[in-house]
Amino acid sequence: MRLPVLILALLAPLMLAACGTPRVLELSQAPRQDIAGKVEIYVATTREASAAPVYFDGERAPKLAFAKLEITVPRSHKPGELELPDSGPGDPAKHFTATNIERLDLAPVVADVRREIMRRPAGQRDVLVFVHGYNTNFADAVYRFAQIVYDSGFKGVPVLFSWPSRGQLLAYPYDRESAYYSRDFLEANLRGITRDIGPGRMDILAHSMGTILTLETLRQAAIRGDGAFGGKLRDVMLAAPDVDLDVFKTLMNVIRRPVTVFVSADDRALDFSRRFAGDKTRLGAVSTKDAPTIAELEKLGVHIIDLSEVSSGDSLNHAKFASSPKVVQLIGERLRQDKGIGFAGPQLGDRLGDIAGGVVGTVGSTVGLVVTAPVTIISGGR
Repeated sequence: MRLPVLILALLAPLMLAACGTPRVLELSQAPRQDIAGKVEIYVATTREASAAPVYFDGERAPKLAFAKLEITVPRSHKPGELELPDSGPGDPAKHFTATNIERLDLAPVVADVRREIMRRPAGQRDVLVFVHGYNTNFADAVYRFAQIVYDSGFKGVPVLFSWPSRGQLLAYPYDRESAYYSRDFLEANLRGITRDIGPGRMDILAHSMGTILTLETLRQAAIRGDGAFGGKLRDVMLAAPDVDLDVFKTLMNVIRRPVTVFVSADDRALDFSRRFAGDKTRLGAVSTKDAPTIAELEKLGVHIIDLSEVSSGDSLNHAKFASSPKVVQLIGERLRQDKGIGFAGPQLGDRLGDIAGGVVGTVGSTVGLVVTAPVTIISGGR
């Protein structure tokens, strides 16, 4: 098979899910009666600044830029769904919409976030940093993070780290290089949060290709001698990580801290990535039936949460961590607990009913979720 034909064959499933014009942030008014709530997000980005309604494009900037956004959630919103228009401005009653975007310099954004931290009760003075994945433009990253924050019930300060993905299906090599380009910037951002803002704790949630950026950053932070960021870093959650399994193991040998990994054996995007990257297993598609691999990962401090049996509105099965109400609520509840999302010990752990207020059955049932260590089994639908 000739190379162009092979590439088209690999890309076909992704192309079907990636149609439409690039999303932008068109500001709109949102009457109070039309919305269920608002999410305020701070942004640190290595994207090049651009004119509205793009604001930050897919090219690489020489330094970090900062912004603050207000996103409204439609009253008709259903947990796990990201209601956006096919094109054009959104209707606040039906869609997530942006109502305010403010670019900020470093000193003002630090002061603003510090005020937000201090006005919260002591138990809510946390920062959640989200690192998005491949083929994601700025607007898509903002809206997805707003949905995660709202559905998880997170009460701390959300910070989006947005790196220069061009948001184009065929820009996979450029995006990957952009992730590596952003390592020093992400480390500087994380150190600034823990040193200058004063959160109670800092958690990181990274998705897809954003996980290699996160892991490389944690590796170099560990080499510098402070991989815990002054003791402030708590949970590191990797959702559908687009990371070579062998590379991940070498990184973890240096990072030496617990991480939680959401995997799904039916992830079609990672299946493409595997074939594109030389038929090497991606971490996010590890099978929990592979006992030797799971045991090896456990020794490295990895907690696997298997989402293979979770149904999702995502046709590629690549965003289950956000599109399943049970899973995103589990993340939120664990973030509210001092012990975080990590699970330890040989005994059966928490049931979803205990964690997120749902009704579940026992191990092997078809209606719920039961956590074991190190493998989480999730059954049933969304």
